[in-house]
Amino acid sequence: MTTVSLIRNPMPRRLVLGLAAALIAVPMLAGTSKAAGLDEIKQRGLIVATEDDFRPFEFVKDGQAVGFDNEMIDDLKKYAPFEIKQQILPWTGILAGVSTGKYDAAITAAIITKERQQSLDFTSPIADATHYYLKRKDDKSITSIKDLSGKTVGVQAGSALLARLPELGTMLEKEGGKLGKVVEYTSYPEAYQDLALGRVDYVVNTVINLQTLVAEKPGVFELGQAVSGKSFPAWAVAKGNTELLTFLNGFIAKQKESGRFAELQKKWFGEAFPNLPVKWDPEF
Repeated sequence: MTTVSLIRNPMPRRLVLGLAAALIAVPMLAGTSKAAGLDEIKQRGLIVATEDDFRPFEFVKDGQAVGFDNEMIDDLKKYAPFEIKQQILPWTGILAGVSTGKYDAAITAAIITKERQQSLDFTSPIADATHYYLKRKDDKSITSIKDLSGKTVGVQAGSALLARLPELGTMLEKEGGKLGKVVEYTSYPEAYQDLALGRVDYVVNTVINLQTLVAEKPGVFELGQAVSGKSFPAWAVAKGNTELLTFLNGFIAKQKESGRFAELQKKWFGEAFPNLPVKWDPEF
């Protein structure tokens, strides 16, 4: 697999050096977390980190934090018997910050992976995150997975999607093909821009993110097929922070019981996912 890292400007929103540091820090800090328990959190408030540009889960529009997770946070503020202190920032460093106790929880669509489970515990999944490919609508050379052979793919650097590209490689090999050049981006909007301009042939992301993009730009992009096995995103806390994990899972269960969870899923994802697992043990 040939990989090319691509930086579009001298100060990208998701700094490459920060990303590298975060990726190194997360697995290495397992067991060294100084995560706060509920007693401490009740005294000083719950510090949650959310992403700034990951539609439709969390993003900023007209200066306001919107998306599925941000509406869940609004409800969490009413549910929790303590203050919720939200910090909105780029993806880089969020999970590492949770693992070291800088933030109590990552309320974002963090895909559950075996590597991340070394330093983090995850709540019940909040959606489906199966990986799909996205193509230009006018590109007639791609009609199915086998047509991706040898073509250039765009994907976010350091993401779970990048780590699982070998699954697509295996699919292609079964068809007599192979995975082409991989171009890594600091953020998905950059990858989508390059796809529209023909600089890459397709982009791999989760099905919900891609469905949202296609709905916004149906004349430009077209959703392809699944290129991974099952995958789910969830919120994250530091490894071993059982009290906080139980509290957040209780809140999610309450949202499901009231119907609010499905309501927000339909609003932001276009569909509800009633059969999500309560707990997910990832294969990768």
